[in-house]
Amino acid sequence: MPDLEQALDALAGRVASLREARTAYPADLAPTLDAALAELDTAAELLAEAREALQKAPKRQGGKKDGTQRELKLLRQVFRAFPVPVIVLDSGGVVRRINPETSRVLGSPDGYLVGRSFPLLVDVSRRAAFRSHLTAVLQTGQPSAFETRLAHQGRTHVVRVALTRLTMPGEPQQMVAAVALPIEVQLPEAGARRVEHSDGALLLAAAKRQDLLVKMANLLLDEEALLRPVALPRATRLLGAQWADWVIADMVRDGMPHRSVVVAPKNQPLGELVRQVESADPASSQAVMQVLERRSGVVQEMVDDETLLGFCADGPLLTAMGAGSMLSVPIGSADGVLTLVRAHDKQPFTLADLAVMQEVGLQLGLAVRAQSSFQSRSRAADALSASVAPRKLPDVPGYEAAAVYHPGSSVGAEFYDVFPVSTGWGFALGGAAGKGEEAASVSAMVRGGLRVLSVWEPEPDLVMRKVNQALVAQGTGMFVMAVAGFVKGREIRLSSAGHHPAALLQADGGVRFAAGGGVPLGIAPEAETGVERLILAAGETLVLYSEGLISSRNERGEPYGEERLADVLGRCAGQSPATVVKTVEADRHAFSGGQVWDEIVILALRGV
Repeated sequence: MPDLEQALDALAGRVASLREARTAYPADLAPTLDAALAELDTAAELLAEAREALQKAPKRQGGKKDGTQRELKLLRQVFRAFPVPVIVLDSGGVVRRINPETSRVLGSPDGYLVGRSFPLLVDVSRRAAFRSHLTAVLQTGQPSAFETRLAHQGRTHVVRVALTRLTMPGEPQQMVAAVALPIEVQLPEAGARRVEHSDGALLLAAAKRQDLLVKMANLLLDEEALLRPVALPRATRLLGAQWADWVIADMVRDGMPHRSVVVAPKNQPLGELVRQVESADPASSQAVMQVLERRSGVVQEMVDDETLLGFCADGPLLTAMGAGSMLSVPIGSADGVLTLVRAHDKQPFTLADLAVMQEVGLQLGLAVRAQSSFQSRSRAADALSASVAPRKLPDVPGYEAAAVYHPGSSVGAEFYDVFPVSTGWGFALGGAAGKGEEAASVSAMVRGGLRVLSVWEPEPDLVMRKVNQALVAQGTGMFVMAVAGFVKGREIRLSSAGHHPAALLQADGGVRFAAGGGVPLGIAPEAETGVERLILAAGETLVLYSEGLISSRNERGEPYGEERLADVLGRCAGQSPATVVKTVEADRHAFSGGQVWDEIVILALRGV
C-alpha cells in the first residue's frame, strides 16, 4: 500500500506538469493530450492495483468498515488526481461530484455545479443525444462515447464524453461517470466577463450595475421618452447591448400579458426564430405568469426547465434560443414583465443581477406610466385647444380675415372664432379667467354657445346675454371676458362683456379704440354688456386681441399695453390682415424677449 500511495503521488506530480505544459504551449495541445490519456491509463492501472491490494489485505480489527473507509479514501485521491474532467452523475443527469480539473476547465467551483443538470452544459443540438446515451449506459451497463461541445462561463470546449456506469458505496442508485476528453478549447473573448471573486472584481461588477442604472435613468428621463412611445424600445435595446443576448418585454393590456418588444442577439438574423419569439403567447409562459402573480422577480442561474418561457414550432423557446441563464422581473407594479436571457456559453445571471434588474423594471414601469399619463393629458390639451380655436378661418364676403394663436406655458382658456349667423357672419374672442383644463372647458362651452345661438338671434348682444344665463346656471364659479360681433355689409355690431376694446386701424394709419366695457359673463344672472356699432370702410382693419398680448412684460416688468399696440398698428396701414397680426406678434416677441406666459390671440378683419 505505501508503494501504491507513492505511485499516486508521482501521478499527481506528472499531472501538474501536464497542466503547466498546456498553459505554456496552448497552440500545441496534441502531445499534452496524448500524455494525459497515457496518465489516465496509468490511473486506471493504479485503481486496479488498489482494488487487488485491498482484496488481499488481511482483515483488520473493525472489519469491513475500516476497509471500506480506506478504499473510499484512496478512490477520492485518485478521483482528484485525474488529469481530465470527471463528472459523477445520477440517473437523472444531475451532477453529484466533480474533480478539480472539471472546476478548472469549466471555470466554476464544485459548489456551484453540484446539483445542476449536466445536460445544460452540453450543446443544445446534442442534449437529446446525451440523454439517450445516459439512459443506454444505465440500462445496459455498456460504456458509451460521443462528441459534443461543453459551454460555460464564456468558455467553449469541444470534447469527447465517455460515459461509464458506476456502483458507488453508500448510494442506493446507480451512477454514471462522465469523462470529458478535450479536443478543442475556445477561451473567452477579450473583454468577456468571467466569474471572479476578488474584491476588485466585485467592486468593478458593482460599478457596472450602478452605471447601468444611471444610463437607464438618463434614457427614461429624456424629454422625448415622454413625448413619444420610445421608453420601452430604448430600454430593451440598452439591455440587449450591454446585459443580455435576448431581451423580451411583455406588457399587460386588458388584464393579460402581450408581447411588446423582442431584442435578439446582434448575430441573430431577423428570421424564423425571432418571429417565433415575437409571436409566442406570454400567457403560456410559466415564468411570466409567475412574476405577474407574485410581483417579484425570478432568476435561473442555469436553466433547468427549458419550458419556462413557453413553446414554439421547434419545441421549448429557451432551447431554440440557446438559453443557459434567464431572469424575469416585473415592470412597475405588475404592468408587465421584463425577461433577459443569456446563452449557455455566457456568464450566468446572479442574485446581484436580479436585484439591479428589479430596480430597472421599477424605473421602466414609472416611465411607461408617466409617458401614458403625459400623452393622455397632451391629447386632452390638444382636444381642448382645438375646441377653442378654428383650424381654418372661413372666407367672409367683402372682408379679409387672419388670426394668430400662440399657446402659453400651460393649457389656457382663450378662444376665437369666425362663423355664419342668421344675418351674415359673426366673430368672437375671449377667455375664461384661469388656467388649466377646467378653464379651457368653460371657454369651449362659451365659444360653442356663441356659435350655436347666433344661428337664431339677430343681435350679438342677445346671444351674449343668453350665454351668460347658461354659464351662471352651470355654476362653474368662473367668469369669462368676451367680445362678439355680427357683420352685415359694412356695418359691424359689437357686444363686449368686460373685454379689452377692439382697435380700428384706418386707411391713413390712424388708430382708435372701440368703447368696449361691460361685465364679464358668469358673474351675475343679468348680463351687463357694452354695445357699439361701427362702419368698416374698405381698407380699414378691425383688430381684436387677448389679455395675454397687452399684459406681456419686458425685462423691466413694463406691460406691452394698448398704447404700444396702437403705435405698431399705425405702421401697418394698408397691409393685409395676415401681415398685421404677424407684425404685432413679432413686436410683442421682441418686447418680452420671447417669453410667453399667457396665450396670445390676435384676430384682424379688413374691409376690401
